[in-house]
Amino acid sequence: MSRRLLGFLVPLAFAVLFARLGVWQLSRLTQRRAFNATLETRLATLPVDFRAVPSDTGAGHYRRVTAHGVYLFDREIAWGARTREGSPGVNILTPVRLAGSDTVVMVNRGWAYSEDASTIDYARWRERDSATVSGYLETYPATDAATNTTRVVHRLDRARIGALVGLPIAPYLLVQTSDSTLHADSVPVRLPTPILDEGPHRSYAMQWFSFATIAVVGAVFLLRRTPTA
Repeated sequence: MSRRLLGFLVPLAFAVLFARLGVWQLSRLTQRRAFNATLETRLATLPVDFRAVPSDTGAGHYRRVTAHGVYLFDREIAWGARTREGSPGVNILTPVRLAGSDTVVMVNRGWAYSEDASTIDYARWRERDSATVSGYLETYPATDAATNTTRVVHRLDRARIGALVGLPIAPYLLVQTSDSTLHADSVPVRLPTPILDEGPHRSYAMQWFSFATIAVVGAVFLLRRTPTA
């Protein structure tokens, strides 16, 4: 193969690769838009009773729900390494026992400051035992149980959380978003609903297409400047 042809084909191959990466980012953008549309629809619906949520977590994810039961404060745990406005802290995960059920639902009651992002005084953040919780549903990744018995987790591992709580837990995590005592010092900072944005996929796609264009221009330039062998 002549040096002139090689100098043309190499940057052309990179151009094809860059263009493919750009198309991939556009497909990610399409998926993100579809996800946002689903999320917006589910968050806009009226809350339903937690026990009416479908068992299929794909169908129940981000549904707005209300749960009535009793907080089990002696079994709550902390989701560590959660930050808020640059400050270290944890999210407090408290099981709620629903009436007429042995299964508990873990409620993310919100954020609390923690200097080491893991240790808190649980008693300070207790609310009334009787709970009426409104929020939206998150799901747990499918992971294996760990042997660590501390009351802190650093990821939403349902098996490990269930082992720490010592009770069967529902396949959803209820993220609490509403409360009449939102600004009380003894109440964790409630979490906002997920942000609807398109992410960086569009800008990434434009970058890859720009690289592809530069590579094509470079290939043509080399083809014209390189003498035939």
